[in-house]
Amino acid sequence: MPNFTRNAIKEAFMKLLNERPLNKISVRSIVEECGINRNSFYYHFQDIPSLIEEIIKEDVDRLIEKYPTVGSLNECMELALEFTVKNKKAVLHIYNSINRDIYEQYSMKLCEYVVTAYLDTAFGKGIVSEYDRTIAVRFLKCMLFGLIFDWIENGMRTDVIDEISHVTRLCRGLSDELIRRSLENQ
Repeated sequence: MPNFTRNAIKEAFMKLLNERPLNKISVRSIVEECGINRNSFYYHFQDIPSLIEEIIKEDVDRLIEKYPTVGSLNECMELALEFTVKNKKAVLHIYNSINRDIYEQYSMKLCEYVVTAYLDTAFGKGIVSEYDRTIAVRFLKCMLFGLIFDWIENGMRTDVIDEISHVTRLCRGLSDELIRRSLENQ
């Protein structure tokens, strides 16, 4: 039964977060939405930020488990954006709140995972030095993270999938070139 209540709290919170800014959501509004008492909320979560963290962490972990390999930079982008696109209003409400750092932390983790999975899938491990691999992962994850957060910062007004697909077309061959140059320097 505890999982049912825990999931009801998360669903109620996401419903409210898609309707209103985070600073307009209280524990009271969450428990009223899902028909439980405040003690039940506090049995499962310390506070609203811990609730946000669990929701985002679960989604990131689900994506990582669902996609053990990533075949292209475009797929990296789409995976990193999946939660954001599905929950635009909720993400904007978190982004514009004091809890923005929680979303940023897990977004960076997801960006790093998908870029690492892509490089491992496309080029395998051990082809380039660990140092060069680390630098390539850092560069590509920051590029991905920056594109996502620039889109959010600008109000998510454009079709980000089309925009990012265009960026990845412009960057086609970049990861190949990074690997080639790394191999030349060994």
